[in-house]
Amino acid sequence: MKHFFTPVFIIILLISCKEKVKTPDHPIKYAIESANPKIKKVVDSITKYEVQVRYTEVNKKQGIYIFNNYDVNVNSKNYFYPASSVKLPIAVLTLEKLNENDSLTKDSSFFIEGDTLKTTFAKEITKIFAVSDNDAYNRLFEFLGQDYINKKLTEKGLKDVRISHRLSTEDPDNVTTKPLVIYLNDSTTYNTKAIINSPITPLEIDKLKKGISYIEEDSLQKEPFDFSLKNNYPINDQQQVLQRVIFPESFTKTQQFNLSDEQLSFLKSTMSILPKDAGYPKGDYHDSYVKFFMYGDTKKPIPSTIKIYNKVGYAYGTLTDCAYIEDTENNIQFMLTATILVNKNGVFNDNTYEYDEIGIPFLAQLGREFYNYNLKKKQN
Repeated sequence: MKHFFTPVFIIILLISCKEKVKTPDHPIKYAIESANPKIKKVVDSITKYEVQVRYTEVNKKQGIYIFNNYDVNVNSKNYFYPASSVKLPIAVLTLEKLNENDSLTKDSSFFIEGDTLKTTFAKEITKIFAVSDNDAYNRLFEFLGQDYINKKLTEKGLKDVRISHRLSTEDPDNVTTKPLVIYLNDSTTYNTKAIINSPITPLEIDKLKKGISYIEEDSLQKEPFDFSLKNNYPINDQQQVLQRVIFPESFTKTQQFNLSDEQLSFLKSTMSILPKDAGYPKGDYHDSYVKFFMYGDTKKPIPSTIKIYNKVGYAYGTLTDCAYIEDTENNIQFMLTATILVNKNGVFNDNTYEYDEIGIPFLAQLGREFYNYNLKKKQN
């Protein structure tokens, strides 16, 4: 079941229901009508902020999970920069590729040719979810290569995703990967070959050019920033990847990721891990460091009864979160995926974005609105 609200309808809805008392009769209506200024400020200019939201209702009847999607402006043809949200499918596909070699596991040690760090696949995946480590993503990217990533996602029905580049590194879109040296045991190593991938071609969707100018090598370029060669990971695909991880049985075998029960358990455990539980200092990494929904605008501890299995993105003025949220005390569970662009001056790469003033408060409150919607449903 898919419900789509256009910006015009949302504005009319706000006006017509202004004097009514909110009741939990419809999740999108409940959240979007919120009088909270963190929501209202964005909703009043929802097109400017390029907001897309998908709320996924999760119900269980006679042992079978049923999912209903409710959308605001979700459109896979309208581009937004996914930033670090692409790290989820890379983590998943790393585990899947390890299964293709009987000698390898997530605990196999390796290092990238030219790198000094000896690590394991499990450690790098944990870094990705605990603090969204870019170097960890890049190491796994070298293991997989662009062609493998995109082929596997397409085979599983995720046809709008396009992963083309590494993050925050020199030569990010190099189509040739670096070899890995993998330890089969303490004395035996296995060297992978460099993978030569297909050339990156421009995306052919809408809203690829954004803003009025951008900074490049300390120089102002007076033209919109072109995202056509960047990664693409639409809201629909983000939610679908997440659902395949949390509820694999809701898909056919060909649509599922080829992961063992142990791998799925590890993946879910790392997705919900807090920085302090992964060994990062509390003073530098609060609980909500990479948890935008519900807690992104506070540094207070997240209650132990709330589990958030998610991956955020945070770059080029774009904030994204894709999460499965579970309250074990009140038996609440739902999925929420959303993105917002906060770049008031229209200049990219100037590091002047309204993340803390508008973006993160909006996503945090959005998560709370949907949580409260579920809580009130339980109480009625």
